[in-house]
Amino acid sequence: MEYDTTLDVKGLNCPLPLLRLKQLLPQLKSGDVLQLLATDPAAHLDIGVFIDKSKHNIVLHERADDVQHFYIKIVK
Repeated sequence: MEYDTTLDVKGLNCPLPLLRLKQLLPQLKSGDVLQLLATDPAAHLDIGVFIDKSKHNIVLHERADDVQHFYIKIVK
């Protein structure tokens, strides 16, 4: 999967992955794809709810061992 920026929040637990995502969003352009890497087992819940309530889209969500990989297309 191609992406423009990576946000590595491995080792951080709720609510920090979501907070870091929200802090990064103003720096991204519409159409960018963000790769977010998280080890928090509940990250898919927090990130999923946030994305559902926003204009952004999760293009792909996959797990590799204990790391969740989110690919989020930014819409502004």
